[in-house]
Amino acid sequence: MLRTLRPATLLKAFALAVLVFAAAPDAASAQLTPPVVYEAADVDEAETVASASRVQLPAIGIGLAVIGGGLGIGLCGFAATGAMARQPEIAGQIQTAMLIAAVLIEGATIIGLAFCLAV
Repeated sequence: MLRTLRPATLLKAFALAVLVFAAAPDAASAQLTPPVVYEAADVDEAETVASASRVQLPAIGIGLAVIGGGLGIGLCGFAATGAMARQPEIAGQIQTAMLIAAVLIEGATIIGLAFCLAV
């Protein structure tokens, strides 16, 4: 299935997922968080219960960012090794282009992680 998808399509989907999680973290967490039925004994316990329910959304965002970055770099490496096998005389140029693309994908992944951790 991954061979039929273009890497650019996967990168666009990854960028869209990062933007969605970065743009509206409060709205998404409000929809995912069920109403609290538990009555807390004191204020500290109520804050602990409320903060525990907000931990889930950044964790999902971090997981998506890491999975998207891993898929992007994996597809980039897969295409580069296939191209090097077909044309070994320009392997150096292909490797340079692959490394530049991998660095850009890794940068987008780190930015996505930073947005998720900032929530």
